[in-house]
Amino acid sequence: MESPPQPPPPPVSPSLLRRLIHLDTTVSLHLYTLTQPILPYTLLKTLELSGDGRFFFPLTLSLLLSPLSTTQFPFILNLLLGLLLDLLVIGLLKHLVRRPRPVYNKNMFLTFSVDHWSFPSGHSSRVFYIATFIFLNSKFVEEVLIQLRSNRVGGYFSNEWISKNLFYLNDEVKMVNYIVAIVGLWAMSTSVSRVLLGRHFVFDVVAGACLGVAEALIVFQVFNYETLRSVLW
Repeated sequence: MESPPQPPPPPVSPSLLRRLIHLDTTVSLHLYTLTQPILPYTLLKTLELSGDGRFFFPLTLSLLLSPLSTTQFPFILNLLLGLLLDLLVIGLLKHLVRRPRPVYNKNMFLTFSVDHWSFPSGHSSRVFYIATFIFLNSKFVEEVLIQLRSNRVGGYFSNEWISKNLFYLNDEVKMVNYIVAIVGLWAMSTSVSRVLLGRHFVFDVVAGACLGVAEALIVFQVFNYETLRSVLW
């Protein structure tokens, strides 16, 4: 005799969701209050600016016009496609969820109307996307270092000392490992700074970081120059 079908698991109760939100709010406020007298505001603000989309979009577009684009065009374009994907996903989720930012958030410049909302953290998704993208494309980063070391591209550096000493390590693989580690540390520090500045709650940052990793995987596997080229041409 067949056993009767099992009922579906009960949905998350509103009371449980409220407790999770309360815990997230309490922990975030505690971290913000605890670190205010310790960490300098200038450091946190610098991390905020370093992960700003108003910095990365012009930078990526300028790379498309640089000498590197002649040989690394797919790498740079894929980076830009992921940044656009991140902008759309974060904007949509902020519009749908509409979680208010912490009440103690101060002196924040809003670029878009959805920036009024806190969930998820756009800075966290962006920096973790970039860090994961560089990790997944470490082979391309190595090729860029080799290209910059060559005389053909080295001539673009106006300062001869820079062209000779910028990449003082002979092992490009070791240099790539350093770059990946530094970018990963920057991504984590920038994400943490979002809570310490009072811009976001902890769960906003965690969700944003997970989204950034997922976006990098999507760009690496599906939404990239190679796939689009095979579909369109």
